Amino acid sequence: MAVDVRDVPEAKRYEARVDGESKVAGVAEYHRTKELIAFVHTEVLPEYEGRGVGSALARASLDEARAANLRVLATCPFYAGWIARHPAYQDLLYQSRGDVTD
Repeated sequence: MAVDVRDVPEAKRYEARVDGESKVAGVAEYHRTKELIAFVHTEVLPEYEGRGVGSALARASLDEARAANLRVLATCPFYAGWIARHPAYQDLLYQSRGDVTD
């Protein structure tokens, strides 16, 4: 099974399609700034669950974030869990500078 993942900036999401189908099998929604991309929601259609669509979305979008030198904020539980299981991507995670004091 081939999963094609593309960024659709006007929709603020990555879309995954399977085996050349026109139907969108899954999406990863995001908010982006010049320095940061926050993944806020991931959804895979039930008929595609367990077939690697979510992993393909995560891998492709995180590879693009790395290429663009963006930090990643994984507010989406799927992304947070995926990154936790794939240490090669943990360096992308946004690190807070901590609280600013007076």
